Amino acid sequence: MNNISDKAVVSPKAKIGNNVSIGHFSIIEDDVTIGDNVSIAASAVLHNGARLAAGVRVYHSAVLSCEPQDLKFSGEYTTLEIGENTVIREFVTLARGTTARGKSVVGNNSYIMAYAHIPHDSLIGNNVILANAVNMGGHVQIDDWAIIGGLVGIHQFVKIGCHCFIAFGSRITQDVPPYILAGGQPINYKGLNIVGLKRRGYSDEQIKHIKQVYNYIYSSEYNISDAIKATKDSVPMTGEVKKIIEFIETSDRGIIRK
Repeated sequence: MNNISDKAVVSPKAKIGNNVSIGHFSIIEDDVTIGDNVSIAASAVLHNGARLAAGVRVYHSAVLSCEPQDLKFSGEYTTLEIGENTVIREFVTLARGTTARGKSVVGNNSYIMAYAHIPHDSLIGNNVILANAVNMGGHVQIDDWAIIGGLVGIHQFVKIGCHCFIAFGSRITQDVPPYILAGGQPINYKGLNIVGLKRRGYSDEQIKHIKQVYNYIYSSEYNISDAIKATKDSVPMTGEVKKIIEFIETSDRGIIRK
């Protein structure tokens, strides 16, 4: 049974699942899909193209699937997808995609804190935490289990690897490879995210191999190409090592330095 306020404005064309609650003065437009067990607080706005999976919680005054803040956007049909059990806190804004990607995506079990902005064509993974007032340009990619501290600014097209921890107030203009701590002005490599990795079940052996890679990558003795070669020559090619190498080799903006 749904609990929809009689003060909410809900289009009869919207597709709404079971056990959905919608608070006072929220607006749900025509082309919106809401899964089962979703909670939408007061004064939220879900524009056309919003796709919410089961268990999503949207707090008051959040705006989902708003038009991209991109001068190239000309009203094309695009979407915003929110994965299962993700939490969207107060005053968060999430834009749908443009023709570049066709959609913006936030994965499952992520937590987006108050005043954060996720713009057009962004890909946010599973179990990601964005702290208060994280703001980013379009086309940003943040991989699974990354944690981004409050008031962090992220340049457009930046990629942030899985299991990263980004310190409060950082400005990110280059890609951040997986499994690391990063922060400072300008942002730089601070070491491995060992606490996070251990919490998520990574063994000492896995962490040792990750550390070996970054000892090469951030050594003053090597440039990036030589560090990658040294890694391939001397470090076991575990899944984590392969992920780091692939991330660095496919980076368009270059990775942050030490």
